[in-house]
Amino acid sequence: MVSNPLPPLARRLAQQRWVMRTAPVVLPVERTIRRWTGGRMGVLDLAGLPSIEITVAGRKSGIPRTTSLLYVPRGADFLVIGSNWGSPKHPVWSANLRAASTATVQHKGEQFEVSVTEVTGVDRKRVWDLAVEFWPGYEMEYELSGGREFRMFELRRR
Repeated sequence: MVSNPLPPLARRLAQQRWVMRTAPVVLPVERTIRRWTGGRMGVLDLAGLPSIEITVAGRKSGIPRTTSLLYVPRGADFLVIGSNWGSPKHPVWSANLRAASTATVQHKGEQFEVSVTEVTGVDRKRVWDLAVEFWPGYEMEYELSGGREFRMFELRRR
């Protein structure tokens, strides 16, 4: 059986600063692919990387907001990191998750509710190390962000 050569390539590319400037192209392509596949796949899936769509109520409006994200697998749970492509600002989805106790996840065509826990305190270092081991690009994104402390969340199936 031939293994997918794309995940190692994607991990190397994600450590290149110029890749962070591709967000204005990648994000609309992501939405289009998700629409075409009924939410089953996105750009990251095509590259052989794990992705989910999360839907969470806007913290101010209450309107459901959906975002596609890379996730770090943790058994049956999902770890998501608010790197925001190395921007100095936190992603809006992370503020919405911070205000929520639950969200909806779409993963490989299956939709289910998750509990939301922000990773804080002594757990941060351990979880950050796991995230960087899985996706080394987070270190470069951290540098690009000016040292912003990324919000990290564990999403656990309910």
